[in-house]
This record gives sequence, structure tokens and C-alpha cells, in this order.
Amino acid sequence: MKLVSVVVPCYNEQEVLPMFYDEITKVTDKMSADYPELEFEFLFINDGSKDRTLQLLRELADRDKRVRYISFSRNFGKESGMYAGLKNAKGDYVVVMDADLQHPPSFLPEMYSYVKDGEYDCATTRRVNRKGESKVRSWFAMQFYKIMNKISQTEIVDGAQDFRFMTRQMVDAILDMSEYNRFSKGIFSWVGFNVRYIPYENVERPAGTTSWSFWGLFKYSLEGIMAFSTAPLAVSSFLGILSCIISFILIIITVIKTLAFGESVDGYPTTICVIFMLSGLQLFCTGILGQYLSKTYLETKKRPIYIAKETDELYRNRKKEKS
Repeated sequence: MKLVSVVVPCYNEQEVLPMFYDEITKVTDKMSADYPELEFEFLFINDGSKDRTLQLLRELADRDKRVRYISFSRNFGKESGMYAGLKNAKGDYVVVMDADLQHPPSFLPEMYSYVKDGEYDCATTRRVNRKGESKVRSWFAMQFYKIMNKISQTEIVDGAQDFRFMTRQMVDAILDMSEYNRFSKGIFSWVGFNVRYIPYENVERPAGTTSWSFWGLFKYSLEGIMAFSTAPLAVSSFLGILSCIISFILIIITVIKTLAFGESVDGYPTTICVIFMLSGLQLFCTGILGQYLSKTYLETKKRPIYIAKETDELYRNRKKEKS
């Protein structure tokens, strides 16, 4: 028998969680019938939800022994949720997917068909369009992938999802990268292995609202750039050199105009413009350095990536004690 662990990070998913459970169990029950060697476990990660998500997970754990869950002490973010799921998954294969049904469970049989023979170590979906997203958000997303692939040696496929069906070997390689500041899209690519991309059209949520705002996605993109590229540091160095060259040229021009042609130099406006330009460049470059320094600072603290407050095992033990 081979165990497949389905890891599902959750944050305020009370509206869609029952629908997800019904859909995933339909698909996995059919897969167990088609592939008798497979058995499944469902590992939900409650990332500090403020609604009834935890209560629903408790009810699912009571109803289905295949259901496991880990509930965080607070919201640590999706990256921490995925890491916790991968770390605690027991399966020979591990699936990572969202609970909002934008990662259709119906793809699991096809994913398994690519991975089971050993030709591929991972099967994942790749969006061919961004239906349902605003044009502005879609444009920024496309620009991010273009910029990222130009400045980083780690290629990140445009439209590639966190929805993945992976072998245990690939999961162990990902867990070896235990950095605090995580960007899983980059980590998935960095570890390598043979990956099969399955194209699909974007699917909208059937219920609830996404927790990803435009600002949140923007900060997440900066995390990716800082985690897998040092190009911003090179840019700050280039701007510093360029500003020095421009300043040197302006000094020469000013001296020649004054000595050779006797032209007067307007001091105040020129001085103010130069001060503002150089001050802006210095603050910009200092900000880039500060971002990298802050990442290093957080890494050296060795803080845990997540803190678990409750698990299905603790919950079941408490129920036994009470009874």
C-alpha cells in the first residue's frame, strides 16, 4: 500500500470547507477503487482562522479517521502552513492544494498517472488564463514572472500553482530548505526534479472570499525577489556608480562654462535638485540593503516557522479523558 497525504492550508474557510471535503472524498474514493494500492489521509492546516474553520475540522476528524489537522496558535501565513503540512505528512506521495476549490480535486487522478511510474517526481497545474482577476492584477502578475525570470537563476513558470502531487523524495528535498523566509514557488523550482505541467483554465471560488489583497500579493512578490535574487543589490550599486559619473560630468561642465565662457552658475536651484536626486538614490539603495539585512536578521534568530496549538491527536485524547 502507498499512502497519499493531501495537505490543505486553511484560513477562514468555513464557507467552502464542507464543499471541499465532499469533493475531495469523492475523487479519492474513486482513485482508491481504480488504484487498490492507494490509501489517503487528509491533513488540514488551520492557519489561525477567526471563523468556525477549527470547529469544522474537529467535526471532520470525528467523522473520518483519515482526517488529521494542525491548528496554529496564530496566523503565520500560507507559506508556514504548507511547510507544516509537508513536515507532518506521512505519505509516500504528498499533495498540496487550497481548500477554496480553485485547485480542482478532479486533477488528482491525472497527476498520479504521471508520478506513479517514476517518470516524473511532481505533477502540477499551470493556469493558461487569469479569468476572474482584474486586468491590473493580471498585468502585475505577468510582469512579476518576467522580471523574476530575468534577474534570478531559478526559473519560475508563469501560471504555475502551489497545487502539486509530489514524491516523498522531492518533499524531503523541500524540507531540507528550512529557511524562515519562505517563497515556495521558488523553492519548488530550485530543488529541481522532473515536473509535469498540466494546463488548465482558472477556476473561481464557489464561496467565501480570498484573503489575498493586492498589497499582500505585492509584498509576497518582493519576498520572492529577495529570496531568489541578489539583483536589487547590483541595481543599487549601479545607481550609485551612475550618480557619481553624472555628478563628475556636471562638475566638469560647470568648471568649463565658468572659466572658458564666463557664465554664471545658478547655485540655489542646482544645489537643491542635486541634493534631492542624491538623497533619493541614497534612501532607495539603503532601503534595498535594509530589506536584505532584515531577512538575514530574521534568519539568525532561528524562530520556529510555526507554532501548533492543537492537533487532531490532542483533540481526540482530550475527548477520551473527558469521557
